[in-house]
Formats: sequence, structure tokens, C-alpha cells
Amino acid sequence: MRKSISLVILLIIVAAFAQAQVKSITQYIEQAKALSDRSDVKRANAYIDLNHQSILREWIAITEINAPSGQEQQRAKYIEGLLRQYLLDDIHYDLAGNLIAVRKGTGAGPVIVFDAHMDTVLQPGLQIKATIRDGRIYAPGIGDDTRNVEALLATIRALNEAKIKTKGDLVFVFTVEEETTFKGVNTFVGENKGKIDQYIALDGGYEGFTYAGIGISATLPLARAIDRIYQLKVPTNPSSNLNIGMLGGSEVVNAKASDAWFSVDLRSTSNEVIADLEKQIKTILDEEAARVGMKVKTDVISKSPAATIPGHRESYLVRMAEAVHRVMGFDPPITNAGSNNSSAALLAGISSISTGAGPCDGSHSLAENCEIEPLYKGIKKVLLLEVALAGVE
Repeated sequence: MRKSISLVILLIIVAAFAQAQVKSITQYIEQAKALSDRSDVKRANAYIDLNHQSILREWIAITEINAPSGQEQQRAKYIEGLLRQYLLDDIHYDLAGNLIAVRKGTGAGPVIVFDAHMDTVLQPGLQIKATIRDGRIYAPGIGDDTRNVEALLATIRALNEAKIKTKGDLVFVFTVEEETTFKGVNTFVGENKGKIDQYIALDGGYEGFTYAGIGISATLPLARAIDRIYQLKVPTNPSSNLNIGMLGGSEVVNAKASDAWFSVDLRSTSNEVIADLEKQIKTILDEEAARVGMKVKTDVISKSPAATIPGHRESYLVRMAEAVHRVMGFDPPITNAGSNNSSAALLAGISSISTGAGPCDGSHSLAENCEIEPLYKGIKKVLLLEVALAGVE
């Protein structure tokens, strides 16, 4: 039997949607500031200030329910139980397993979707216990993406407490499989394309946001191939990066492995860069496999082109998001190199950004941790973004 090498490639699409700039950023800032000064918005913020401890407890409780990608049901049921207490207009699951909650407006405004994904990169069966020290909270999955799940739940309660009625519908989507196949967002967008005006993916981020995405490709005698791959020149302009995320092979400690595999995650705003890096990686794999008489097998999970459409930087959503960040006191980094659920919305022609509710470190590792205090400001930022985009009566 010939030994084999398997290679997994993942390519995620990116696009952006252009709208015409109709007014200056100063006017957007004035609009966002006027909203933040409203008495009902101040009451909503006061609710957040008075409930730091309950927000923190709930954030921990959700984090400690492990939800490996594709196995989000237990966490979803917990979140659903919370949503059922909020007197929302509609709560349901779609065919992919996304949990969807609708807070209807008066009908005089746009439909705004806020998305936070429920799944983690953690292995099934992992027991998670959050710990707090020196103003930080430590737990795998505490940031990606539980901080943003909790942010959405807290804003719903704050909106209700302040009796804020929006003009447009606010649709809260707790998605599945963001970390792997994007099945959740692709299903939701596919079923609702044409009904969504703007899409905000909360996934990472705090002080800034992204308004476009990058193409992704997850592209072994292990050591030599990996060493050579990491020596490849990866451009910074256009924005690109390379990471070997997973390794595996054999099942016996002292056996000579008959097979081995790894995944390479390639990201770039340029299709040409992705194609060139894939070509170079293929050459390395072919050469290293030939050296030892092995064969290479490539498994393609999904493949789509990267794309950014000129003009989205000046769209209403992006300009208003910038204004909201500035009113909240941020000097926001605004980039076109996101990689998350917003990409699916952008591909469908839906104006979309991605941002987040708090600063965290160690994403996708057992050492993941977040600062606690900034989360509350991040929740207020998300709330202001909700009312700014949906409009208020």
C-alpha cells in the first residue's frame, strides 16, 4: 500500500456592496450623537451600567456550554430559553439550525440583521470553566464568539427596558458552523436575500470594523513541507496571510504513519495571490511526496473568488458605523480585510460590516481571554448601532 498525504483546501468568498455617499461624515456623527443624547437611549445605557454582574454571569454561563462547530444545539437551547423571556415577535430555527429572533419595528424603516455565531473551534467533550483574575476573564471560546452573543442578548434587554421602538425590524441571528463550513450564514442569507437591507456580523473587533472581506483557502511529509510553506513570501499589500491550522495522522504511538494531513489557511484580497500561493504549495507537496514515494490527495471543502466592490467604503452603513464608533470615543481602524459571516452577505449584494463588542486575546486557543470592563462599552456601541441603523420613533 502506498503511503498518502492528504491536503484540505478551504476557500471562502468575499465581496462588498457599493452605495453612493450622500453626506459628509460630520453629518453622520451629528446624527449618531443626537441619538445617543435621547433620553430613551440613555435609559438603555443605564440599564447596561446597572447590570454588569448579571451580564458577566450570563456571558460565563454561555461560554461554559461547549458548542463545537456543527454541535451547537445545547448552547442554542440555552440562548432560546433566554430569548423566550424577552417578548420578541418571532423566535424560530431555520433548516441549518440557526436561532433567529425578530424584534419588529413600526414598518417605517429597513430590516437590519445582527449576527453572532454560536459555534466554537473546540473539541467535543471539552469541559470549560471560566476564571477571572486581574480584570480579565479566561476560558476557551470566551471571546470568539460568546462575547458578541452576550452583547446581542444584553442589547435586546436594554431596548426593552427603555421601551425603545425602532422604525425598522431588528433581526438577531445566532448562527451555526461559522468556524467551518459557513453553512449557517449561507443558509440564512440564501433564504432571506432580498429581505435584508443591512447585515452586521459581530465577530471579533472592538474599536473598529471591516467593510469587506478577503478570500480564504485552507490548502504532507509534514515537517519539511510545512517548513518550506512557512518560508513562502506572503504579500502584505494586497492584504494576505498564511497559517497552518490543523495537523493529523496515524492512530498508533509507535507506528510509522501510513498517512498524515494538514490544513493551510490562505487569505487574501487578491484572487491572483491566492492562486499563486496555492500553486507554490502544490509544488512543495508534490516534491516532498515524491522524495519518499508518497502520493498527495487534495480535498476541496468549498471554493469561491475573493472580491471587493469599489464604493462600499462610502455606503450609508459604513459611514454610519464609523460615526457610531467616533461618538463612542473610538478612533476606529476601518479595513477591507474581514473574514467571517459578513462575507456571505456581501457576496449576496447586501451591505455588510463586521465588528465586535470587546477586546480579547488568544482566539482559537485554550488560553483565550477578554478584558471584562470594555465589554459594557462595547454593548452600548452595538446598541447605538442598532438604533442608528433601524431608526427610532
